[in-house]
Amino acid sequence: MAKNKYYVVWKGLNPGIYDNWADCKSQVEGQEGAKYKSFDNREEAVTALDKGFAEYLKKAPSANSKTTFAPNLPIGRPILHSLSVDAACSGNPGDMEYRGVYTADGREIFHLGPLKKGTNNVGEFLAIVHALAFLKQKNSDLPIYSDSRNAILWVQKKKCKTLLNREPDNELVFDLIERAEKWLTSNTYTTKVMKWETADWGEIPADFGRK
Repeated sequence: MAKNKYYVVWKGLNPGIYDNWADCKSQVEGQEGAKYKSFDNREEAVTALDKGFAEYLKKAPSANSKTTFAPNLPIGRPILHSLSVDAACSGNPGDMEYRGVYTADGREIFHLGPLKKGTNNVGEFLAIVHALAFLKQKNSDLPIYSDSRNAILWVQKKKCKTLLNREPDNELVFDLIERAEKWLTSNTYTTKVMKWETADWGEIPADFGRK
């Protein structure tokens, strides 16, 4: 039996992980500058997707493996008239918080937490949804930047796919997750949610500076 492969699409119609070539091909075929690669297991694929194309390419195991990537086109510069969001977590799980700032000057627009027994990915997801709801309320067309591919994909799928266990200590975190998922399924929006390219632009302006 042929071994199943997983395909990471960093740049295409819908970036993400696909478990067959046909689905991957439909995302990259005809897309200028498409970036994608196959992996032998899902764990490697998830890691590669979250690191981003530029970061993964720098750590590719061999020169030969680099040739399997699509051409690396210039990324350009971020849109400064935008919102940037980020999360921080002390431990995993641990005390979690997130915030949104105006990209151009780092002015804080919203900040929530710390909340007990959350995770960084959950915080990133909640931060994007908070920003979406905030901008819709303000009737603003500012784009949103996040440096988490996982969180962006969860928002696209309208589902926080966390493995975090629900306990009395993090009931508030799960309440926020449920409210965020409900907002996503009950609202439409035209706001662009884009990946912050850390390897090219440095840390996202909303970064908490705890690395």
